[in-house]
Amino acid sequence: MFFSKVTPLAWLNLTHSPRRFLTAISGVTFAVFLMFAFKGFENALYDSQVQLIEHLNGEIIITHKLRYFMRSTKKFPRRWLDRIQGVRGVKTTFPLYIRIAEWKNAETNEYGVVRVLAFNLQDPLFLLPEVDRYRKILQLPNTVIVDRFSKSSVGPIDAGVKSELGNRQTQIVGTFSLGSEIVAGDGNFMMSDRNFLSYFSLSNPTLARRILQDVDIGVVKVKPDSDISALVDQLRQILPDDVTILSKEDFIQRELDYWQKTTSVGFVFNMLASMSFVVGISLVYQVLSTDISDHWPEYSTLRAMGYPNRYLLVIVLQEVIILTGLGFVPGLLISMSLYRLLGGLTGLVFQMTLLRAVNMLLITVIMCSISGLISMLKVQEVDPAEGFQ
Repeated sequence: MFFSKVTPLAWLNLTHSPRRFLTAISGVTFAVFLMFAFKGFENALYDSQVQLIEHLNGEIIITHKLRYFMRSTKKFPRRWLDRIQGVRGVKTTFPLYIRIAEWKNAETNEYGVVRVLAFNLQDPLFLLPEVDRYRKILQLPNTVIVDRFSKSSVGPIDAGVKSELGNRQTQIVGTFSLGSEIVAGDGNFMMSDRNFLSYFSLSNPTLARRILQDVDIGVVKVKPDSDISALVDQLRQILPDDVTILSKEDFIQRELDYWQKTTSVGFVFNMLASMSFVVGISLVYQVLSTDISDHWPEYSTLRAMGYPNRYLLVIVLQEVIILTGLGFVPGLLISMSLYRLLGGLTGLVFQMTLLRAVNMLLITVIMCSISGLISMLKVQEVDPAEGFQ
């Protein structure tokens, strides 16, 4: 009954001037697009920093206690992983080795920095089907696979391309999909731990025998039905204090907390999104205020006929709902297209999740409602006598 009585009048008020109506919808769409864009960049930066951890095949992560975030280079002895192999609830453990190295663009001959990820090819360490596809060929010397989301500065990444990694001839034999990170330089490369040993032992012969004995990240695969929280506590009692042991979810949250709380990324993008929110309020208010002014005699007539202020306020509220719905949908669609474009250009992970879309819809509703509430103050000033002047 609410909509059947009120919506036609609200709709007719808005569509009375098609040009103004389209301008109003465009204003809401623009504000929604801006908020999605700024929050999208913020979320992409955060999401991208944890892509590596999310794709590790394990439920518990072990790092050096001074490795506060993924950019850190602190390592811990591999023997700690061997020590917990027999612990009840532990199915197996996987070491992951990480190095930063120079890569030569095969087209421009310019050098850039990339992140090298190395692992035992017998370990199902990554939840990435493409990695399994190249296990056999990665056994060959001087071979790597490259993240297809690497920056353009990496150059061509087609299978068969040859260039230099750490001043050593290297051949690309395939690609995988992980996503770029701030800490990954221009991109991610993967190789076998044996190739990793031969590459980086040459760059630092004095530490050659420790290359595979010091682990960057330890991944613990837990047996089914095991209590992960209890197992984490048990492993903390077994291993020394110089390692940090966290569930995968807790490790991801700690990584996100670092970027959210110790950097200015969140502040900057939240400020920009807030400015978009204010712009949206202003645009919608201008539309509603102009509509009320244009229909002032009609509103006065309705008051003179005995309609209460509540009825007029409901009309304005319905206009807010119409503008919200018609402005949000195109804003969402345009933002999704932008996310796909930016994801391809930057390699960052732009995700439009259902939760984020719903949250933005609620923000849009609040934005338009604030404009409506301000406009309602003007409706309450309507004098019934003005309808007869």
